[in-house]
Amino acid sequence: VQEGDWFAAPVLWAVENGITNGSDATHFSPYKDLSRAQVCTFLYRSAGSPSVSGGNPFEDIPSGEYYTDAVRWASREGVTNGTDSTHFSPYGICTRAQTVTFLYRMTE
Repeated sequence: VQEGDWFAAPVLWAVENGITNGSDATHFSPYKDLSRAQVCTFLYRSAGSPSVSGGNPFEDIPSGEYYTDAVRWASREGVTNGTDSTHFSPYGICTRAQTVTFLYRMTE
């Protein structure tokens, strides 16, 4: 991210507020697609990374991944229903429509 990029200030804010760490220690990769797991993680962190209890509703969300609690939280809060009743598809691309839907549901 360069200082003059239109998204530089929001990226800096997201890093400073612990919402993202970037794609590695020195890159943000602003033009790469986001996965469904990444978007849920951003939203979860923006909500303050609240404690999550109870079971896991999705077969494809293993324990111990960086996104496990984020997806479980998003499901419990009604932010996502998954891609079907037992799958979340964490590595699927999160479309703009899905992202906006997640954001909308967070504010309901």
